Amino acid sequence: MRNISHGGGRGSSDFQRVVDAFLLQPGLPFAEVLSAERIERIFAEHGNLFGEERIYSTALMVWAFLGQVLRDGKEAACQSAVARIVAHQHQLGRAVPTKDTGDYCRARAKLSEHAVYDLATEVAAEVEQRAEPAWLWKGRHVKLGDGFTFTMPDTPSNQAAYPQPRTQKPGVGQPIARACAIVSLATGCVLAAAVGPYKGKETGETALLRELLGALTAGDIAIFDRHYCSFLMIALMSAGGVDVCARMHQRRHVDFRRGKRLGHDDHLIVWTKPARPDWMDEATYNNLPDQLELRELRYEVHRPGYRVQRITIATTLKDPASYTAEDIAELYAKRWHQELDIRALKQTLNAEHLRCKSPVMVRCELWTKVLAYNLIRTTVAAAAARHQLQPREISFTSACQYVLCSWSLLSSFGMTAEHALSHVSLLLQQIAACRVGHRPGRCEPRVLKRRRHHYPPMQKPRNELRAQLLRPK
Repeated sequence: MRNISHGGGRGSSDFQRVVDAFLLQPGLPFAEVLSAERIERIFAEHGNLFGEERIYSTALMVWAFLGQVLRDGKEAACQSAVARIVAHQHQLGRAVPTKDTGDYCRARAKLSEHAVYDLATEVAAEVEQRAEPAWLWKGRHVKLGDGFTFTMPDTPSNQAAYPQPRTQKPGVGQPIARACAIVSLATGCVLAAAVGPYKGKETGETALLRELLGALTAGDIAIFDRHYCSFLMIALMSAGGVDVCARMHQRRHVDFRRGKRLGHDDHLIVWTKPARPDWMDEATYNNLPDQLELRELRYEVHRPGYRVQRITIATTLKDPASYTAEDIAELYAKRWHQELDIRALKQTLNAEHLRCKSPVMVRCELWTKVLAYNLIRTTVAAAAARHQLQPREISFTSACQYVLCSWSLLSSFGMTAEHALSHVSLLLQQIAACRVGHRPGRCEPRVLKRRRHHYPPMQKPRNELRAQLLRPK
């Protein structure tokens, strides 16, 4: 491993090409978020610089894997990634790899999952720190937390780490994993994430969320759904100076006739600490307060054609003068952005079903998708800052499409710096013009006009079905 400068330099030429290939040019907002020095420093900290004198180096694999996860369908195949590397190497006048994808896959397997994760979260943290004041809620950073699941190829190693549900027959189902993520409301970036098996002891969403509490800093506001609304979870966050706004758990009884009245269906109430659970050590449990004074409030949501929905909120934002009931209702309504962000990650970047065949590479693929997601969000933030918009007003899918269309052009080494800067400026203008549709009260029937042909569901293992087809009649 060669010596690496950890100062403010531009980094090695290989890593600088990774940066230049991904839209971020000097002079643009957030341009230094994905610097060559940052990438090289993080991978060096994990001892993950390899292949410097060969074709498949760390820098090239980061670039190739990012391009692979950003593309959809057949273009995401390893053969397509090798083809892009051939074109890249040929353009530089360097040795080109063979068409065999085995060398590429073995080099990709050398990437450290922890280095990729640290790169993705550090990029997100940098964008969050630079968020415009207009993007914040009452001057405060708001973090959203929720869980999701994803599947992977049915290999013995994946099955051992992330077993399929018991309701599926052996050889028919797919391994499934559970993940939990904390997302910034201001920028949409994934600030932290954790992965575990779908079922088992201490593998639920609350257990995964406890691993991510370090991503919350004093002064933040955390918004969660009712699944996370418990005394211990709120107490752990409050101990770190984090305010909480969560929907009331369905098993907790709320009586607005008790406590200190703040308004209609709005009061202060005291929660009592429950018994120590098995997952919490005694020292942590003893450091938590015996009681918490929380604010409980209820409001109604009216939508034409639907029943009136009553939502009860538990929050540590207790001052009714600074945070009115209407403010709390508006804040909790923003939790829906987390669902949209997870949908973008799972559908636009195809994280619903990962393609790698070992648990380590599955996690590395997921973190690479999170890195790609955060880089697109960084580009959206740059467009929003330049055109005085909110990042949430810009379409993520459209931004992703513009990035893919311009990637090859911006990585052209024959392009002058002036031409590249002009093109990126135009690109950010086009991305800013792709607004998210504002359609309040939209109502659409969940039906399709076009008939689609689907294969029947798989009821037996593939080898049994294959033997059945080959059986003489």
